[in-house]
Amino acid sequence: MLEARNAGKPIGDARGEMGMVVNTFRYYAGAVERLLGEQIPVAGGVAFTIREALGVVGLITPWNFPLCIAAWKLGPALAAGNTVVLKPAELTPLTALRFAEIAARAGVPDGVVNVVVGPGRECGQRLVEHPDVAKIAFTGSTEVGRSIAAAAAGTIKRVTLELGGKSANIVFADADLERAATAAPGAVFGNAGQDCCARSRILVERACLDRFMEALEEAVATITVGDPLDEATQMGPLISAQQRDAVGSFVGPDAPVAIRGEAPQDRGFWFPPTVLCPVANDDRAAREEIFGPVAAVIPFADEAEAIALANDTIYGLSGSVWTRDGGKALRVARALESGNLSINSNTSVRVATPVGGFKQSGYGRELGPRALEHYTEVKTIFYNTEA
Repeated sequence: MLEARNAGKPIGDARGEMGMVVNTFRYYAGAVERLLGEQIPVAGGVAFTIREALGVVGLITPWNFPLCIAAWKLGPALAAGNTVVLKPAELTPLTALRFAEIAARAGVPDGVVNVVVGPGRECGQRLVEHPDVAKIAFTGSTEVGRSIAAAAAGTIKRVTLELGGKSANIVFADADLERAATAAPGAVFGNAGQDCCARSRILVERACLDRFMEALEEAVATITVGDPLDEATQMGPLISAQQRDAVGSFVGPDAPVAIRGEAPQDRGFWFPPTVLCPVANDDRAAREEIFGPVAAVIPFADEAEAIALANDTIYGLSGSVWTRDGGKALRVARALESGNLSINSNTSVRVATPVGGFKQSGYGRELGPRALEHYTEVKTIFYNTEA
């Protein structure tokens, strides 16, 4: 309930996110005993490695999935033995503060989990520049990620960045079109489109474009936009008036609006689920991260063009491939420059698998066993057995 009020997300979505928070902490509680070094054969003795905690880790989290993404960072950071300073987004600090209270009641020692609230330009910048902070884990925009990477260079601080995306949802003519069209709205309109992994570019083979658009229009029409605390709501408002205005700038009078859903007209930062078609891959709506419920449909002729269009972006975070041809699915997935892909599915985030981007979508990985590596240092020890 607090997260729904905190971020304006549908209560059903908020409940699902809290389930992932629980699963993330359970996963990393079990991972503590799997934080292993290795023994390395060398002449004259024995060499082995151990993994040690970095120390103090700064966690800077976004407003779109406040506690869920915080857990992605808290889990491995704590499992590796670090202490943390969590800086939630200034728009959505409530669940981070509640988490700190719960952690204290659960017996987490004082000073292990710390929450600092305030503007990123002040609190976040101080964490990035502070010499006693060994690492920064940041999720947010590519623009802010660039500034964090630059500032962290001053102390050679370890950094992981999970940044923006403009992911492609590729639909081939031989796919189950009804299934693909039914799944597409959730891939871009979930969380009101405020999702780095949103498949906001829908690439559709020209041979099936009309059939797909008909099915997509039916699917968009079923989306219930309204009160986040209503169990029937599937999409809530945007986070702020500023975000609503930014999203609206992509849907001007000349925009090729093909599908527009319904949204409340009363108080709130509402924006209807919107589909633009056709859109060229060099149009602004296809190049920039909208971070709102607007999808751009881009037609393509064949497999080669689909791959070229999908890769023609500075981002590389997520994406989907829809086809009944298994060989084609794997060829395309291997060719795409993206960190997280799904075939005949619109989901690519799971607790046990790594999440992260190619290109300007960031570096480093969250979740899965690899996340632990980013919160440790490797120490090599040589024992001279000939002394």
